[in-house]
Amino acid sequence: MITFEKYTLNNGLRLIVHHDETTPVIAFNLLYDVGARDEKPDKTGFAHLFEHLMFEGSKNIPNYDTPLQQAGGENNAFTNNNFTNYYITLPKENLETAFWLESDRMLELALTSEKLEIQKNVVVEEFKQRYLNQPYGDWNLLLRPLAYRTHPYQWPTIGKETAHIEGATLQEVNDFFYTHYAPNNAILVVAGNVNFEEVKRLTEKWFGGIPKRKVPQRNLPVEPEQQEARELVVERPVPLDAVYQAYPMVARQHNDYYVTDLISDLLSNGKSARLNQRLVKEQKLFSELNAYITGDNDPGLFIIHGNLNQGVTFEQAEKAIRRELDLLIQDEVSDYELQKVKNKAIANLIFSEINILNKAMNLAYYELLGDAAAINYEAEKYSNVTPQRVKEVAQKLFKTTHCSTLKYKAL
Repeated sequence: MITFEKYTLNNGLRLIVHHDETTPVIAFNLLYDVGARDEKPDKTGFAHLFEHLMFEGSKNIPNYDTPLQQAGGENNAFTNNNFTNYYITLPKENLETAFWLESDRMLELALTSEKLEIQKNVVVEEFKQRYLNQPYGDWNLLLRPLAYRTHPYQWPTIGKETAHIEGATLQEVNDFFYTHYAPNNAILVVAGNVNFEEVKRLTEKWFGGIPKRKVPQRNLPVEPEQQEARELVVERPVPLDAVYQAYPMVARQHNDYYVTDLISDLLSNGKSARLNQRLVKEQKLFSELNAYITGDNDPGLFIIHGNLNQGVTFEQAEKAIRRELDLLIQDEVSDYELQKVKNKAIANLIFSEINILNKAMNLAYYELLGDAAAINYEAEKYSNVTPQRVKEVAQKLFKTTHCSTLKYKAL
């Protein structure tokens, strides 16, 4: 059971404090409720670009990293389609340094055209290296718009294309900052051997004077139910033919999420999982084959990805995958097999709670979903999944008319 105390400032900043005497460091995690889904379709990649810009200096602190390193701290950040997360770990004695740095960034960035150009070039280079110049690197750029026609999940966090990043102006970037980077759009978690009243005092001292901002209400288009199988075939200089299949799945807060997560584990988590055991080891159709979920806040995707062995046709590969999905639809999984994947899922939850930074991140995320206290009921929700529920959810999930397939033909 993870215990915590909560407090909300007048400007809307939500504070969560978790007391843990067993760790020598403090985790300071600041989550902003903005991700790639909040971008305009013709201006994508801004949330990720902004993650880079946040380290370019703020109003009163020209260099972010130097004072943090002098305080014995480390930091990093990540962006996804749903939110942006900044985190610091540092010794307890220097906790106020984290408040000083992060509050100044929230208050006002010291952005210039020169700084913007530097970070635009960094992000464009990252785009090229990770998505355009690697075998299968562009799968996310191709599969998402195949599976999503209206929802902004149709582009990855990096954006649709480099031109969107290259064309970003200083005014647009500043507008994005003041629209989304606001105390009333953020959740702060401080975890470690700390006192709630002291953390509350520091939060008021450093963040209390930052005014609320007009954060627009999120009103994203709902993706209509897919009515037909979709397919895209591309030719690329890749080592092996590959297939990616995407099925629409429920949102993170839906009760079926836990069942869907366990289905992905039944198929693909570990050497004895069904896809690996049957289609990789026994039938030798694939050199590797994985199934996983995106786990998004809005309805996400269940993805199956495999690299075909030489001589295997797409027809053979797809039929073999379909047979495995049909088994889940037609037959109840055994209690033993289901219990194995439940045990893994619950063990992963427990291990994730050992690390103080993971706890801070998770508390912020569950608060974003609606209530930080939900973190303490995750194991129970996995535990309650039954073989009958697996079958029922598989029947809804793996409809052939819901499948979007991307195929890579090796040149």
